[in-house]
Amino acid sequence: MLRPVLACCKLYISESRNKAALVSIERAVKLLSGARIINKFEDETYNRVGYTLVSKLPPNFSSGDCSLKDVAFAMVKAALIAVNFNSHSGTHPRLGVVDHICFHPLGIASMEQTTYIARSLAREVGTKLEVPTFLYGAAHEEGRTLDSIRRGLGYFRPNTRGNIWVGGPNSQHLPLSPDEGPSHVDLSKGVVVIGSTRWVDNYNVPIFSTDFSAVRRIAKLVSERGGGLPSVQAMALAHGEGTIEVACNLLEPSKVGGDQVQIEVERLAKEEGMVAGKGYFTDFSEEKIINAFLDYKDSSIDH
Repeated sequence: MLRPVLACCKLYISESRNKAALVSIERAVKLLSGARIINKFEDETYNRVGYTLVSKLPPNFSSGDCSLKDVAFAMVKAALIAVNFNSHSGTHPRLGVVDHICFHPLGIASMEQTTYIARSLAREVGTKLEVPTFLYGAAHEEGRTLDSIRRGLGYFRPNTRGNIWVGGPNSQHLPLSPDEGPSHVDLSKGVVVIGSTRWVDNYNVPIFSTDFSAVRRIAKLVSERGGGLPSVQAMALAHGEGTIEVACNLLEPSKVGGDQVQIEVERLAKEEGMVAGKGYFTDFSEEKIINAFLDYKDSSIDH
């Protein structure tokens, strides 16, 4: 059987409590053809929703015809209309109404193809919607990383007490120059970060504690940055009363997967005198994403 030429777009929006807003965002997908929502992950504590879109790729990118880009743009536009960043709050860091978009090649698709889509979407978001847009991964000429942009824009620092992020940025002036769009930010919209990378898994492990300092130590020690597991990024996030999650990006899940992260977090938590719960993935695996698209029959999937 021939392997498919597919691309995946993971699109994260800073809203999950306003159901009317989500309906309007998802309606944008139904009005266009080609790309499908394969997974939807909502978290009301984080006040964040992640959509996984998949489509076949066109044979000729130079025509500018790409349903995945068109659907992603429509969702971004709908989100900016439906959600006011100044009114948003949650325990997950974010930079804008549409916080993060990443494209991944699937099947026999190439990184060059998803890079083209990412850059094309960034141009449209920046110019047509007038939102400062930053590129990372293969979409950036120098391969800038997602976490370096986030650190430069203050993503990891809560802007209020209680480890909660509330409202938009404090200033219209950005500490970094965007790759597309205006150099100043509309406080009701924030900024968008768009990238193209190989597949990334997201795996979160709950720790039953209120000791943020200790869980931050665990997150640092489990991450490559802190000398822990290679290709793992991690941060500590409040997730309900009495629980803090070690939220991990697995940049090379075929080498270091959720099982290894689970074991290491449990070990580190035990050393701190804490108990770690069973972790969970926020999306399907790459293989399941492909199979779900190929087996897709209905016009919508609810999770």
